[in-house]
Amino acid sequence: MAHIVVLGAGIGGLPAAYDLRGALGKAHEVTVINAADSFQFTPSNPWVAVGWRKPEQVIVPLGQPLERKGIRFIAGAAKAVKPAERTVELADGQRLEYDYLVITTGPELAFDEVPGLGPEGHTQSVCTLPHAEKAHAAYREFLKHPGPVVVGAAQGASCFGPAYEFAMILDSDLRKRKLRHQVPMTFVTSEPYIGHLGLGGVGDSRGLLESAMRERHINWITNAKIKEVRPGELAAVEHDSDGKPVKEHILPFAYSMLLPAFKGVDAVMGVEGLVNPRGFITIDKYQRNARYPNVYSAGVCIAIAPPVPTPVPTGVPKTGYMIESMVSAVVANIKSELEGRPVTAVATWNAICLADFGDTGMAFVALPQIPPRNVTWTREGRWVRLAKVAFEKYFLRKMRAGSSEPFYEKYVLKALGILRLAG
Repeated sequence: MAHIVVLGAGIGGLPAAYDLRGALGKAHEVTVINAADSFQFTPSNPWVAVGWRKPEQVIVPLGQPLERKGIRFIAGAAKAVKPAERTVELADGQRLEYDYLVITTGPELAFDEVPGLGPEGHTQSVCTLPHAEKAHAAYREFLKHPGPVVVGAAQGASCFGPAYEFAMILDSDLRKRKLRHQVPMTFVTSEPYIGHLGLGGVGDSRGLLESAMRERHINWITNAKIKEVRPGELAAVEHDSDGKPVKEHILPFAYSMLLPAFKGVDAVMGVEGLVNPRGFITIDKYQRNARYPNVYSAGVCIAIAPPVPTPVPTGVPKTGYMIESMVSAVVANIKSELEGRPVTAVATWNAICLADFGDTGMAFVALPQIPPRNVTWTREGRWVRLAKVAFEKYFLRKMRAGSSEPFYEKYVLKALGILRLAG
């Protein structure tokens, strides 16, 4: 009997655990380690931040669904991964031995790289559910005294979609409250242009997003490095196409939400042969680490080089459908190894993203996510918002039931196909 440990129970880790149990049956042991005792549907966080969702609506307690499937669950933080010893050391002193390790931890949030950035500083975040709850509390106070808003993503950020979503959702919420006219909005991003998304754009994402922001009277500053955030004020330096500073902007704000750069979690940081200098897991095309081939990884915690260098550093996003393809490859390859066959499964790294803009939405399809691509498709419409809301409910229902089906493939692709045919 082999013991497979899944470290992290997010959008990659929880489906990985269910898929492993479904693929391997009861002949092998599967254990999930997660710092929190619940699964949190991260794509809903922008809604939580403006009060459109309550926290309890977007979480799934992990213990019962996992145990019902015969999966051991440990609610506790990992202190250190020791691949040479095939062990994971937990913060409470436990040491777990494994035959295979699947690392799906997500990232560490590098707020400390910009003075004053983050919930412990002077800006809000939607990266985690507790951050979104704090952002909502700050938003309620902001509504009493509306003023300028700054939204965006710091240098080195790789997850730009939630920043665009939050800006549009905030705009929509303020318009519903008849307060939008009191709130100048500026979008600050390290991207070389609006709609770059860390991917060199997807279809006409630049034109569509610029148009959407113009319609909503949202100004923007691209190629920006955030120098410092002070109480009620942000200092950002705009750069030219060669990466040279050209202008410093001092932006006052009454409310700000800025996404940070990511790095690897402390438990793997500095493990030679396992991670790159920023702590992201290095993998081959089979999702395996080269030094430690019994260690697999999927999701935001893996290392992916940007397709093209940008004047201000940007990272590459890892989106839900892309992560699902990684998980499918991981599970297939572990199953092959346990059955004495060579690994052959390779993730497609295709991307399908549904972005909610409050009263409309935008869908991005990139097959594969990293260019050059076989398919690039971008559309805007209210149906995208409806599709994302429906998918949220579907995904959470399946997580509570302990399903191991490929959610994006079976649901999102079908929904996009039907809606596209419908015009």
